[in-house]
Amino acid sequence: MRISELSRRSGVSTATIKYYLREGLLPPGRATAATQAEYGESHVRRLRLIRALIGVRGLTVSAAKDVLDTISEGNSDTHELLGLVFGVWPAGGGKDEGGEEEDHSGVTALVSEMGWKVSEHNPARQVITQTLHTLRSLGMDYDWHDLVPYAELAEKTAVLDLDQLQGPDDPLEKAERAMLLTFLLEPALLALRRLAQEAESTIRHRG
Repeated sequence: MRISELSRRSGVSTATIKYYLREGLLPPGRATAATQAEYGESHVRRLRLIRALIGVRGLTVSAAKDVLDTISEGNSDTHELLGLVFGVWPAGGGKDEGGEEEDHSGVTALVSEMGWKVSEHNPARQVITQTLHTLRSLGMDYDWHDLVPYAELAEKTAVLDLDQLQGPDDPLEKAERAMLLTFLLEPALLALRRLAQEAESTIRHRG
């Protein structure tokens, strides 16, 4: 297909496609003339993933290129692929940059209680640590023990998430599906929680 058809199929403007080509996010098509090239389905899938990485996950062009380069290296390990897409570890296997030391003992205890094998570099650890710290600073007697029932619910949600990723063998397609199901579903999951809270409040307080 020509670049105009690629633009129509992917929903990405021709100018943006040319920019991605210049930046190396999108591999060149098969040259058919001095100024023309043919593109295939792999370009459509890669453009969809680029849109998800930049538009949904909010990565910079440079960071998105790192992720795409790592995926394109023939990485067939689904666990590593999902960790890369979810941001558990950066492209290339780098570690978190140094910074102010924080007490992550609460998260460590929670992970141990759940029996989870998770990366020490997962950014979710920082989020939980900061949340617990904020709750305590506001006078709430709240620690990791209070999160265990929520962790059990999250574990069931993770099973549903991973079940929906079964099927596609193409790394680009699997990465795109993981990205969309994770980042686009999160607002809906929060909305479901709000609906359930209203329904439960109605039962408890209105009869």
